Amino acid sequence: MANRGTQYSLFESAEPIALETPPVEGGERRFSDFVVYVDESGDHSLASIDAGYPVFVLALCVFHKRHYSEKIIPAIEKLKFNYFGHDSVVLHETDIRKQRGDFALLSHLPRRKEFLAWLSDIMVKSNFILIACVVDKTRLNRSDGEATNPYHIALDVCLQRLNDFLTEKGQQDLQTHVIVECRGKKEDRELELEFRRICDGKDGQERQLPFHVVFADKKTNLAGLQLADLVARPVGLNYIRPTQSNQAFDVLKKKFFCDGGRSRVGAGYENVGLVVYPPQKAKSPGEPTEAVAPTGNPQST
Repeated sequence: MANRGTQYSLFESAEPIALETPPVEGGERRFSDFVVYVDESGDHSLASIDAGYPVFVLALCVFHKRHYSEKIIPAIEKLKFNYFGHDSVVLHETDIRKQRGDFALLSHLPRRKEFLAWLSDIMVKSNFILIACVVDKTRLNRSDGEATNPYHIALDVCLQRLNDFLTEKGQQDLQTHVIVECRGKKEDRELELEFRRICDGKDGQERQLPFHVVFADKKTNLAGLQLADLVARPVGLNYIRPTQSNQAFDVLKKKFFCDGGRSRVGAGYENVGLVVYPPQKAKSPGEPTEAVAPTGNPQST
């Protein structure tokens, strides 16, 4: 096995790649500078709740298109070429954790440590904004029917926060594409309907959201979806076991959309980039604070 960096080093210097001028209509831009990739952790069903992981987590990774195309995609490709010899491998958190399939090679401890260190480097050096919602299924009031669908709850919260972020960047009037993984015709149809309902200004809300959902086939090898898959579970585990060491979450804390801009990176993300639902305040100063219910734009200017 080659040592790290002997073939393709991480984020090596290269000439910047010029992006094509985006299509315009009437001389105006159509698309925002950002693209969003979405993944989940946990089962959104309330019929049977896993006592070991009783939450549903929806995670949105928001990338600037230039950084994504010039830095993140090449870094992921180099990782794959170095360890697998090709780039058709799909990074999947469960397979990596259980060392199965293409990741059986990680059963060798030194190789696993090296691989995870490289992957951690990519996460640290990748500039993206993380928006996530943790739904505690044990605390939902099931008598509310459809209003207790964990996926729909989390989607609503995350899209509202995404709009807050784009408003902060002055791009709230440009179309932003939100990429989700296909789950099945029925599930995709239900999700698209809910997505459109939220974006059209549900329940008489005046604010409409300029998002367009794109369903990507599970076989589509998209770096953004793979990174989103890697972040969702650590967020859920941090909620379930907040006092337990969680190195992955320690990295992610600096990625969350936060109140107060860059000066509060890693600190001002509760109820902004990370929302817990249903809301519940901390019981004592020594316990972790959970987010309160979403109440508009925390960073609007």
